[in-house]
Amino acid sequence: MKSVRKILRIFLLAIVALIVCIVVVIHFFGNSLLKTGIETAASKTLTVPVNIDDMDFSILGAKVGFQGLVIDNPPGYKHEKLLEVDNARIAVSIGSLLKDTVNIKEIMFDGVNVVLEQKGVTSNNLQDIIKALPKSEEKPEDETKKAAKKLHIDKLELTNIVVQAKLLPVPGKADTVTLKLDPIVMTDLGSDDKLDVAKLAGKILLAIATGVAKQGVGLLPEGLTDAMSTTLGITAEVGKAAIEGGTKLIEGGTDAGKGIIKGVQSLFKPKEKE
Repeated sequence: MKSVRKILRIFLLAIVALIVCIVVVIHFFGNSLLKTGIETAASKTLTVPVNIDDMDFSILGAKVGFQGLVIDNPPGYKHEKLLEVDNARIAVSIGSLLKDTVNIKEIMFDGVNVVLEQKGVTSNNLQDIIKALPKSEEKPEDETKKAAKKLHIDKLELTNIVVQAKLLPVPGKADTVTLKLDPIVMTDLGSDDKLDVAKLAGKILLAIATGVAKQGVGLLPEGLTDAMSTTLGITAEVGKAAIEGGTKLIEGGTDAGKGIIKGVQSLFKPKEKE
C-alpha cells in the first residue's frame, strides 16, 4: 500500500513539475514568439513594417494584450507612421487554438491614431496600402501551402479613432484637418468560414477608410474623398494571402507547451501540407 502511495505521490509531483515547466516556457518565450509572429505576418500582408512595443499573453486567461501597435507608411511619404494603436486586447477560446477555426470572443482596439497624408490631388497613404492588399482572386506564392487558419470573431471594436489629415498646402486653408471617427463595431465575422488574418487586416483598414470618406465630406478636399470612395469600391473584396509569419518554435521544452504556442502562432501563417 505504501509503495502505491509513493508511486502516486511521485506521479502527482511529476505532473506539477510538468505544469510548472509549461508555464515557465510560455512566460519567458511565448510573448516574444507571438509578438514576432504577429509583426511578421502583418508586415507581409500590409507590405509595410508593423511593430509592437509590448505584448502580454495569458494562457490561463486566454487573453492577449499589447501596447504600441505601429503601422509604418509606404515609401515616398513624409511622415514615418500611418497608424498607431495605444492599447489592444484579444480574448480567445483557448480550446480552439489547435483547431482549424479559431474562435475569438472579442478584439478591442482603443486609441487608434491615423495620419492620413495626401500625396498628389487624389492619392494618400491609407489608399495606397488598401490598393496593395491581396485580392480574393490572388493565389499564394507557394502552391504547396494550404490556406491560413480560419477565424471566427464574435465582436471586433475600434474606439477613440482620431485621424490627422495632412493635406497639400493651399493658400488661405489649413494643411491639417482632424477627424474623430465614430466607433467601429463588427460582429460575427468569419461565419462564412472565409476569414483569415489577411482578410481581417483588410476589413479593419477598409472600415477606417470608409469612416474617413464618410466623415471627411466637406472637410477634406473633394478629389481626395472621391478617390477614396472609388478605391473602397474597387477593393471591397479583400481575400486570401500566403502569410509567412511567425518564427521557429523553441527547441526542446514540452510538447504541450509547444502545442499551445504553435496554436496561437498558426493564426499568422499558413498550414504546411502533410
